[in-house]
Order: sequence, then C-alpha cells, then structure tokens
Amino acid sequence: MRIALGLEYDGADFCGWQSQSSGCGVQDALETAIASIAKHSVRVHAAGRTDAGVHALMQVVHFDTKSDRDEYAWVGGVNAFLPPSVRVVWSKRVTDEFHARFSAQLRHYEYILINASVSPAILATKAGWYHLPLSLVAMQKGASYLIGEHDFSAFRASECQAKTPIRTMHEARVRQAGGQFIFKFSANAFLQHQVRNMLGALIYVGNSKYPPELVKELLAQKDRTLSPPTFSPNGLYLTGVDYAEQWQLPSGAKNIGLI
Repeated sequence: MRIALGLEYDGADFCGWQSQSSGCGVQDALETAIASIAKHSVRVHAAGRTDAGVHALMQVVHFDTKSDRDEYAWVGGVNAFLPPSVRVVWSKRVTDEFHARFSAQLRHYEYILINASVSPAILATKAGWYHLPLSLVAMQKGASYLIGEHDFSAFRASECQAKTPIRTMHEARVRQAGGQFIFKFSANAFLQHQVRNMLGALIYVGNSKYPPELVKELLAQKDRTLSPPTFSPNGLYLTGVDYAEQWQLPSGAKNIGLI
C-alpha cells in the first residue's frame, strides 16, 4: 500500500532534505523512523528537495509499505522515533498512481528577511538578514517580472539536474511588516536554489544597486553567471504543496507565524 504524509521540520538541524551517506538528511531521519513502525526498510519520496538550512511548514512525501497500520501509527508512532525538529502532522492512504513529486501541481515558498543594522539573535536560523535599507516598491516591481512562464536559467544552480529550466510562476509577491520583508513565491515547480537566487536579485534591486528591470534582463539573458549571489537559506520555508482534489490531501500554503 502507498501512504502519503504531511510533515514539518526545522532545517537548521539537517544538511537538507535528501539522504546522505552520513545520515544527516531529513529523509534519513524520516526513513529510519518509518521503518521502526513498518518493520521493514522504506524509501520516501518528497514533493521537493529543500536545501540545507531550509525549513518546511508542509512537506508532502509518500512511501510504499507491506505493513497495515492505522493513521495514528503513521503519525504518532513515527513521531515517537523522530527528533524533535521533525514532525508528521497527517497521514493518508493513497493509490499507487499518486506520487508526492510528480502529482504536485503547485509548490509554495515564503522567505522572511530581517532588514536591520544588526543581525537577529533569536531568529538567527529562522530568518534571513540584510543590513542596508531596502525599497519595498522596487522589490515589488522586480518580483512582478517573475510571474508567468519563463526560462529561469539565470536563477538555476550550476549543479541543478532538472531536465528543463522552464517553470511557471503563479505568484511572486513582497510585503513589509515593520522591519521585516516577506517574500512569497508559488510555481508549478522550482529549480535548485531558484528561490534563493531570485532573492539575491531582488535584494540588489531593493538596495538601489540596480533598477527593478534587472530581473527582466536576467530572465532574458538566461545566464546564471550574470546574476547576483545566492542568498542565505535561513529564512526560507516550504509552506505548502497543492494536489488535485481527487487525492483529498490538505492543500494551500500555511502561515509562517513568526510575525
């Protein structure tokens, strides 16, 4: 049988989602915990592979098992074997046609950025930080160029293994709350480091180094070497994954709740 799980995790304690030989990935911790309940080894597939330091408010995964367990076992039982920084929040049995990655229709990310002269202590691993003043209006205009179907090669990591750089951005929004900026991105899929690379460009726009049209020019040039540096992962959150109604899974983005 195939089981889908929704989970949240604090990425500061891990080297990213993907399994590593050292066992430092979120995937490693989850597979070990599930195996303790299933009584056999499992391979977990996720909707998205978050980078080291990136958090998730709602990651969706699936795995196949020969063990028949009730919903509580896949939630409370698995949680009993997980570190405190990872939690399963729901489980649902699905058919074999469901795939956490390939069945996903939208992914939602948010980034929390502290804009202050001194870096935050309490939110050191929960929010990004930039020391110079930033213009909300400039960043909003720059983000608007990201909406639609584009070749995002300018914001793609050199080691990205995606077959195509073409993605459709449904939402790219920036808002301000006091000394914090909140960036929200929703797309059918994301390239490796894409959100952090887009953040780097928007911050260059926000600090008046470049006009908002920089984003449009980078998209047209399709050259990562011409783009600003990749920004810190600390404030980045996978906030939700959307699926077709037929799967009857919780959809939509969750609120970060740090402000």
